[in-house]
This record gives sequence, structure tokens and C-alpha cells, in this order.
Amino acid sequence: MSPRGTRALVLAVAALAACAGSKPKTPTRTSALDTLPPDRRDAALLGREVFELVDQAVDYKGSHRGNPPLSLRQMGVESLAPLVVRRIRVVSDSSVVTVAFRKPRGRAVESCEGTAQILEEATLHGGTFSIICTTPSGSISKYQVPAP
Repeated sequence: MSPRGTRALVLAVAALAACAGSKPKTPTRTSALDTLPPDRRDAALLGREVFELVDQAVDYKGSHRGNPPLSLRQMGVESLAPLVVRRIRVVSDSSVVTVAFRKPRGRAVESCEGTAQILEEATLHGGTFSIICTTPSGSISKYQVPAP
């Protein structure tokens, strides 16, 4: 190797060594949920989960001759997740999905529920739908949340 090539190689190795100690700057991502007030953020988090479960329940009913799922297990869904507890019940041949925070302490909203109506509402209103939620004090509120 020529002296010029050796010097270039040494400079390249030195530059790599200097860069190895520094971490590349990764931009911090903020979601639209991070900018919401706590109650709307909690409702949106739970609402997205409710929306997806209601969608799965409607699919299940459509592929099982109009019979709604009687449990989450029938749909192949776990009732416990790291952040939430999921429940489903049938009322008048319609699935009602409830999602609650496992640890509601410090949350502005404790649980939310919805039916197949939220799917139609999201379609008609540009991707937003109304969800009924319960606060830790027991009061019930309606929130407008974006579909996932």
C-alpha cells in the first residue's frame, strides 16, 4: 500500500472511531395523542382499542351466520393486555365491547365501551366516532375520538 493510501486509511479509521462514541440524534416522535388533554388522551387510547375489537366482533358475526361472539376467546383475543382489560358481552344480538385500564390510578378516564354503531359513525364522520366512557369517580361522559 502506498504512503498516501495508508494515510487515507488511517484517517478513515480515526474518523470512524471518533464517530463511534457519539450517538446519532434521533428525533423524538410526538403523536397527536400527546397533545390532547388527559381525559381526551385516555378516551382516545381506549377508544382505539374498542374500535378494533368491535370491528373484529362484527367480522366474527358475519362469518358465523349472524351469531355474535360470546367471549373474546371465541374471537381469538386475549382479555388481558399489558395496559388494558378487555370485555365483551351480547345485548340484543349485538356485541358490546368494554376496555378498561388495568391500573386506573392517575387516569382521567377509567373505561370506555362501544357497539357496531361506532364503525358506521366513523365511516360517516370522516374517521371520528363517539365513545361512552366512565371516569374513576363513576361519571359517564361522551368523547369524540379518531378511529385507528
